[in-house]
Amino acid sequence: MLTIRKSEERGHANHGWLDSYHTFSFANYYDPQHMAFRSLRVINQDQIAGGKGFGTHPHRDMEIITYMLDGALEHKDSMGNGSVIRVGDVQRMSAGTGITHSEFNPSATESAHLLQIWILPNQEGVKPSYEQVFFSREEKLNQLRLIVSPDGRDRSVKIYQEAYVYASILEDGAEVTHTVDQNRYVWIQVARGSVLVGDRLLNAGDAISSDRVGDLKLIGKGDAEILVFDLA
Repeated sequence: MLTIRKSEERGHANHGWLDSYHTFSFANYYDPQHMAFRSLRVINQDQIAGGKGFGTHPHRDMEIITYMLDGALEHKDSMGNGSVIRVGDVQRMSAGTGITHSEFNPSATESAHLLQIWILPNQEGVKPSYEQVFFSREEKLNQLRLIVSPDGRDRSVKIYQEAYVYASILEDGAEVTHTVDQNRYVWIQVARGSVLVGDRLLNAGDAISSDRVGDLKLIGKGDAEILVFDLA
């Protein structure tokens, strides 16, 4: 079964410095029909104004992934990590027994645009850890590039969950295929542009989920950027 989650149906919060769309229930947005999809708990599309950001705050027992679309984000955490996350970077934090961190837009003038993703772990109480990997546009162009996995294969960031995340930048007319195996579930999030999934046209912010075994054909309609979540 294919189920579409339209962009305009998402939760929305505009705090001035932060404009955020919530695919699943988050903060003051609550929808019992959209709490999570399998182990995928959060997809927030955030626009953070120049010089603004999230002050130090805690997390525990969560796999947290940041996928940058535009601009940059400066990160500091209680593990001693400090970095700037830029376009093409994928950051992963396994919060485990507990971490604190802060995230700020280091530019005074340009906004930062990103997807904040939370995946529920299959192990609790692990030692917190951090990872950041750069994936070039060429690695993702007109193909599915593995960026998150449970074993860290092919330079993907490693998480505590049987989940695989692929990123792709599709030119107009470019086609990729993802195979949904038995007892696996797929969530496809359109970060920008438009994509044809079967006979369904998805636009920026839209998503589609599938529990149907077999091939899913994705075709770019104009330049598009997508994330494909393959979940247990």
